[in-house]
Amino acid sequence: MSGKEPLLGTLKVCILNLQGCSSPYTDACPYIQPFCEVLEMILRKGIKQPVLGLNRKDYWHWLEQLPQQETPQSTTLLSMMIEKTNSSGKVLTAQGKGRYFLRLALNRKLLAAAFQQLVKTPRLLEWYEPLTSILGQEDLSEPFLSLMLVVTEMDFSLDLQNSSFLDESWQLPVCLTYETVPCRELGMVLRYLDGRIFITDVLPQSQAKVDEVVLVGDVIDEINGFSLRNASNGQAGTVLQKLKGKPLSFRLIRWKWHDGGMYKPLLPYLKILREKIPSFQLQHEHKCKEKSEAWSLQGGRLLYNLRYLGQVNVGKYGGKEVLDRGIPMVLEKHLPPQVVLFDVKETEVLVLQKPTSKVLFSFPYTDISCVGRRLDNSKIFAFCTVTSPESQENSTFECCVFEANSEEESEEIINRIGAGFKHTEWFV
Repeated sequence: MSGKEPLLGTLKVCILNLQGCSSPYTDACPYIQPFCEVLEMILRKGIKQPVLGLNRKDYWHWLEQLPQQETPQSTTLLSMMIEKTNSSGKVLTAQGKGRYFLRLALNRKLLAAAFQQLVKTPRLLEWYEPLTSILGQEDLSEPFLSLMLVVTEMDFSLDLQNSSFLDESWQLPVCLTYETVPCRELGMVLRYLDGRIFITDVLPQSQAKVDEVVLVGDVIDEINGFSLRNASNGQAGTVLQKLKGKPLSFRLIRWKWHDGGMYKPLLPYLKILREKIPSFQLQHEHKCKEKSEAWSLQGGRLLYNLRYLGQVNVGKYGGKEVLDRGIPMVLEKHLPPQVVLFDVKETEVLVLQKPTSKVLFSFPYTDISCVGRRLDNSKIFAFCTVTSPESQENSTFECCVFEANSEEESEEIINRIGAGFKHTEWFV
């Protein structure tokens, strides 16, 4: 096979490499990208182009005509795939749409069906040169279809959300989700460039700074599931305004790739950003805290080792003034301190049992009204949390008291909690 057409031999090697990996095959498999690249070369080989080179044709242009040519039995599935590709919003070019379709077809085991329909349709086969293409020659298209039938029996689970750079490259970026509380001001400075939204700065003391997820240079891909691919100026602000008072979920595209280097398709954009904003600098890491005996490592996060001293109801007012009363009320109970793990997260504070890591308390920032400490014991701090946030008339506040290992640690925790609920839209 490979002697007649090297690309088919290479495709067979790619399939064998995939079969050597664990199933289902995800984007983490290193053989996914080479397989897709070779498949695309086969689909492009021998496509007839206009004489003047205008409006160049790509394999997507015949793929999107398949629903018009299908048999009744396969019409629905392939038509739905074409429709889903056209409506994705994250791919704008024929190249991007073709790549999205191929990934979708792999997931749904319909790749062979699409190519079988092509070779059965003379009008579509006219897209290919009969002497130079693979799909236009029967002695080459048959072994190609045999390989596609093998692929159809394989299980793929590719991330179709990670599609915003398929227009430019088969290389996919690193994506992550950043969830945060409803905020008055996130503190991210944005720059719109060719339909993409870049984070060019993160303001000090802002919610984004406190959460330590966003890196300067990242791209906002989605907000609460709303795609911002090909966004117009100010569109992110419009979306955030509509979501005012609701928890936020950002899908971010990292400027860094898996190997720690720059994600190459971003290079042209970042070059322009540096020209337009001379002070722009990529952020490589967040501030790292040194691990000490006062910290524990849990799931990649550093947690405080604290002593939980108890809590007391302080009535219907949860202002900072009640801490001076609430802390002594707890201390006067003389309850035995309970060693706990204390996790100040992006949207909430968690108190975990040590060493089982069972969650004892969960305090969303939307329920915290104040945080602070008394001057006579700087290691002890407390915060007030509302007991019935869903019913304002029956709401009361609990004062929760903890002891840190040092004054500095206590101050750090107070600042982190304070930054969390201070930026929160609080409606109690």
